[in-house]
Formats: sequence, C-alpha cells, structure tokens
Amino acid sequence: MKRVTGLGGIFFKTKNPQQTKEWYQKHLGLPINDYGASFEWRDAENPEKKGSTEWSPFKEDTQYFAPSQKDFMINYRVEDIEALVEVLKFEGVTILDEIETYDYGKFVHILDLDGNKIELWQPL
Repeated sequence: MKRVTGLGGIFFKTKNPQQTKEWYQKHLGLPINDYGASFEWRDAENPEKKGSTEWSPFKEDTQYFAPSQKDFMINYRVEDIEALVEVLKFEGVTILDEIETYDYGKFVHILDLDGNKIELWQPL
C-alpha cells in the first residue's frame, strides 16, 4: 500500500494573510486566489491525471493547527486514507479526528513525534 503520494500543500501563520498573499503575488508572481495559491501539475505516471499543491497563509491566531504550537502545517496527498488510518492506528500514531469528506477530497489529521499537526488528504 502506498502511503504518502506527494505534497498536498503548505499552510502557515502570518499577521495579515491578505497582505502576505498580495506580497507574494506582486514580488514572486504567485497565482493568488481566496485561500492562497494553487499550483497545478500532471501525474508523471499518468499525464492525463491533474493534481495540485496548495499554498495558504492563515491568520496568526488560527486554531486550525492545534494542538500543535507550530506556525505551519503540511498537507500530504495519500492514496487510500481509510486503509492508511487503520495502519497508523495499529502503529500507535495519534489520530486527531475522524475522516471528513468534502467535494474536493477526504481529510484527517495526525500528530508526528514532535507534536506537529499533519493533514492527510485523499483527493477525489
């Protein structure tokens, strides 16, 4: 079973997410949207299959990264989130919540050994 298949996104805290997005757009040319930026790419093994990596600044007081005290959270793409969560539970990994499904994929959050919150994402 494949576990992580790629980087889904990087999320970080900032004092002013809108100004941060505008700065990155102006100076680095990021294609800004409401949430940050989305970088589209094609799968190397199946070029017909599109994917994306997200870049998103969050307000510095967000609780979305809790219980981690870090100013960032990484999102990893996975192939079979249900099977992976079962394996991770068996291996003693802290699972923070239940798998949630949205129209753009399934998500669950875990903690690594340093207490960093990690988001796992299975795109639809």
